[in-house]
Amino acid sequence: MEPPREGFDASASVAPSGLLDASTDAVAVISADGVVVGWTRGAEALLGHRASEVVGHPAARLLAVPADPARAAAIAQRCRAGMGWNGVVPVRHRDGRRVELDLRVSAAFRMGGQECFLLSAREQRPQWTVGQSVLDGFLTRSPVGMAVMDLELRYVWLNDTLERFGGVPRDQRLGRRLSELLPGLQADTLEGLMRKVLATGEPVTDYEYLGWSWADPHRQRAYSTSFFPLVNAGAGITGVCYMVLDVTERWTARRLLSLVNEAGTSIGTTLDVLRTAQELADFAVPRFADFVTVDLLEPVFSAEGHGAWLTDAGPPPVRPVMRRAGLQSVREGCPEALVGIGEEVDLLPPLHDINLLISGDPFLVPTLDPNDAPWLAEQPERAARIREFGLHSLISLPMRARNTALGLTTFARSLNTVPFGQDDVLLAQELVARAAVCVDNARRYTREHTAAVTLQRSLLPHVLTGGTAVEVASTYRPADPTGGVGGDWFDVIPLSGARVGLVVGDVVGHGITAAATMGRLRTAVQTLADMEMPPDELLAHLDDLVLRLTDEEADRAPADRNTATFIGATCLYAVYDPVSRRCSMARAGHPPPVVVPPDGHGYFPDVPAGPPLGLGGMAFEAAEIELTDHSLLGLYTDGLIEGSDGDVESRMARLAEALGRTGTDLDALCTSAVRQLVSAPQPDDVALLLARSHTLAADQVASWDVPPDTAAVGHVRAAATLQVMDWGLVEQALTTELIVSELVTNAIRYADSPIRLRLLRDARLTCEVADGSSTAPRLRHARSTDEGGRGLFLVAQLALRWGARYTAEGKIIWAEQEIP
Repeated sequence: MEPPREGFDASASVAPSGLLDASTDAVAVISADGVVVGWTRGAEALLGHRASEVVGHPAARLLAVPADPARAAAIAQRCRAGMGWNGVVPVRHRDGRRVELDLRVSAAFRMGGQECFLLSAREQRPQWTVGQSVLDGFLTRSPVGMAVMDLELRYVWLNDTLERFGGVPRDQRLGRRLSELLPGLQADTLEGLMRKVLATGEPVTDYEYLGWSWADPHRQRAYSTSFFPLVNAGAGITGVCYMVLDVTERWTARRLLSLVNEAGTSIGTTLDVLRTAQELADFAVPRFADFVTVDLLEPVFSAEGHGAWLTDAGPPPVRPVMRRAGLQSVREGCPEALVGIGEEVDLLPPLHDINLLISGDPFLVPTLDPNDAPWLAEQPERAARIREFGLHSLISLPMRARNTALGLTTFARSLNTVPFGQDDVLLAQELVARAAVCVDNARRYTREHTAAVTLQRSLLPHVLTGGTAVEVASTYRPADPTGGVGGDWFDVIPLSGARVGLVVGDVVGHGITAAATMGRLRTAVQTLADMEMPPDELLAHLDDLVLRLTDEEADRAPADRNTATFIGATCLYAVYDPVSRRCSMARAGHPPPVVVPPDGHGYFPDVPAGPPLGLGGMAFEAAEIELTDHSLLGLYTDGLIEGSDGDVESRMARLAEALGRTGTDLDALCTSAVRQLVSAPQPDDVALLLARSHTLAADQVASWDVPPDTAAVGHVRAAATLQVMDWGLVEQALTTELIVSELVTNAIRYADSPIRLRLLRDARLTCEVADGSSTAPRLRHARSTDEGGRGLFLVAQLALRWGARYTAEGKIIWAEQEIP
């Protein structure tokens, strides 16, 4: 072939960056006799000539230099031979300026019964360099597939790249429609888009779809397609040109990112190990695999969370003990599985040991053959299931987080015929890594939550007894695990004189700190109650303690930023006397108690609220009510009456109604009341303490007024001894005689009138001597030469316990004896 005439550069080629952007080229179709038969809007934008001005006219009119007929014939002959041609051609813009174009001429094809050539051109750029033929690259090595379709959407021309995309030879495509050749490539949709281009004349760009190629029938490919019309001189559309780019890698990366983002909202929604493992399996099926198992090491299931292996620890056991935590399949019932949820599983891929879990890499089997010797030798039952259900590809990944081995996740495909590849391994690693962190978080939280609950339950009373004064029952329900354990507590404290102290409190905050603080406050209340303090005075001392605890926490906070500062608590303390049936109570920012008389009509007594503990500087006030026999007193924490609706008064009314049922066992009543008011997990702890009052009968109490004369000691001593004998307590008669003698003698000698002796018989025998002074009794050890000072020492030796309490009229010295 002769070298082209002046004005043409047959060796010029475009830089690679331009080659990849063929969709911006101006395209025209020229007949064999040199007449323009197709003109695109790209050509109009490049040269300024409208289709009506060009189509039907010789293409030579556009040249900036005269055309050489011989040269044109040689180019046409080259194109008829199927080789195509390219070069730099000077043309005239509609405004008269000269434009240098990089022109590419396709191999000859037939359209509308005549021989035609497809011309693709763009303005020559300075970065063009001398290299291989642009047309040769466009037709054979360009990543962009290109084709021309007639009005019937039949192929009239295509390049080599498009031929490779579909895997259908060129000679089988020409003259046939896409839907006849590649029905798996969404042919109907693509032809619909081409018909839209024919109808509107508007191009459609960047339409992406998935399809199968005959050249690679086992893996889907992603394509991006653009369609634009070809027009004639009358602006009529004569065909459609489309370009196709394989964007599988981009689509895969985008799919990976989308799945990972979606997994972030679907996996790890709770702080539960089993739930998290199952969420991983549910998410992967069927998005990624047809069958998924999640097996966790036995220590991960432990409530304490101990024993999980660190990757830098010593040698692990030869064979791990794992349990199935997650399981899912596209088949109902997961028939592929050998073991179910919670069952022990001993499964590692053949030729792998425990090191796979500790430091191993992902295990990929693109083509799984159950007849392989390792599977038959090590996992014969597993091999049988693989064969039965057609599992053909497998990925096993160790679950590790924070240098801790957690277990093994296995993905398998059966109905999905595409085998796993390296891209799938990357996705599986992302899913398992995200799930592993969530499992480890759940494991750590479960351990901490269990420790906090264990601590709190150990600090709560294990057995409650109200003696003969009250019958008691209690219910404690921890908060939902996401909220953390709280600091609610309750207690029943036996007091002197057959009385009983009832307390309920709530520490602000959650977690181990709140539970530990609760234990300290409960101990403080028991100590203060044992000192016979009235409710308002007890709360005042407790408030001082809370202030000191808060100061201690504040001083420690700079050194331990992870420890929350303790900021307060609420409390209600009540004392019930079964002799007088009087109940004295005070509260510090706590909800009021509920009282339900025997008739079942509950009410909330007016007890001054008082400030929460820890504020300081404010007084507490006590209130006193009388309880009829078999009345019900309920003490509770705010978690029982604070619902999501915020209607506290309504829930308090429901509580009184729930406790108003008569004839119900106290334990059953306590449980049912909590269940009625708290039917779902709540963000705060719930504690309810019920006490049914009893009255000490008249024949269980005996009292005498004592004149301030030592001669009266013998008379009251004899009367008390006779009363004890009448109660049938013969063994306690002598001890009672000695205790009464010492206490009454001391009252006459050192205290003020009025003096009164009282004996109480309930679970124990109590001797009380009341006087009108507030002088504190003091136990002293007399010397061998002293004539006195041994009275209280003698009482302390004879009695089970003794003490003093103060009243508005003075004080009471008391001593208790055990009744067999």
